Amino acid sequence: MKRGIHTKPVDGESDIWLTPPHIIKSLGKFDLDPCAHPTQFYQTAREMISLPQDGLATTWKGRVWLNPPYGSQLKHWIEKLADHGNGIALVPSRTEVESWFWPFIWERASAILFLKGRLYFRKPDGSTMGNAGHGSVLAAYGKRNVTALRRSKIPGMVVIPDINQIAVAIAQRRV
Repeated sequence: MKRGIHTKPVDGESDIWLTPPHIIKSLGKFDLDPCAHPTQFYQTAREMISLPQDGLATTWKGRVWLNPPYGSQLKHWIEKLADHGNGIALVPSRTEVESWFWPFIWERASAILFLKGRLYFRKPDGSTMGNAGHGSVLAAYGKRNVTALRRSKIPGMVVIPDINQIAVAIAQRRV
């Protein structure tokens, strides 16, 4: 039985889900990938941080590409990118999740590209693995990254969060 995002991916065989290269190519050059794999088959950014280094604890500079681990630490990665303010993240389109999607995507991203269909991720050797069993979004932080999403020609729909609606949502959460 295949499992969804709330359980271990691919029946626990792997938690390595590398971004399809065409996504990176469509978005332009990045300065940093803090979640790279040590043996991945292609370059995602000028500087790639992989285990045993801790990309979350590192100081981020420049334009960041982020395909974070989809486990319990995902919210920490997204929060750091939102605070950094310059980059694009590939995350599950779990729009209902209040612990990370609402505060760090809906309320802080400059734009969100809801990808059409499901992505087929890659293994470090370049071979294709299955899809993640859910939709994905690219969350952009900063004007340059909004432009990159719009020009990318990646199939999907770009949404620009309405600042007035965001203010109302934040106020309602505080009540």
